[in-house]
Amino acid sequence: MRRTLLALVLAAGPAAGAYDANGVVLGASEQQVKQYFPHARCRAIEWPTRAADRRCDDSRISFAGTEARVTFYLRRDAVEGFDVRFRATDFARVTNYLSTRYGKPSDVSTDALRKLEWRAQDERAALSLEEDKRRGSLLIWRGDFNEEIYKVR
Repeated sequence: MRRTLLALVLAAGPAAGAYDANGVVLGASEQQVKQYFPHARCRAIEWPTRAADRRCDDSRISFAGTEARVTFYLRRDAVEGFDVRFRATDFARVTNYLSTRYGKPSDVSTDALRKLEWRAQDERAALSLEEDKRRGSLLIWRGDFNEEIYKVR
């Protein structure tokens, strides 16, 4: 019985909403973002959108053992999505790190775009690298954030 329960808890990993950036999960408050990223600069979003009303940026973080940058997007003081950007040469390292944490991703790559995706209930994670680009990106979001963030209202 205990083994079965433990197996269910361990298997629930991403399904339990575990996508995070160094401990900051979707739904976290701006105060929590600042707690984990004390150098983050938070301000109002520069364009009108339904996806977020504030953003917090930190240009010097360590993520998956690499140097990276992160932007958290908040709506009503809750993180709705975030984007971690890193050097293209670190794509394999970030992929291995995320696969260890979230399991095997779906590969939805095209000729010009390397893209891996994870899904857990209403949350999504997309790791991408465009051909001939210097940076890769990990975008994590919930709901319709990804479709709404750059729709100008």
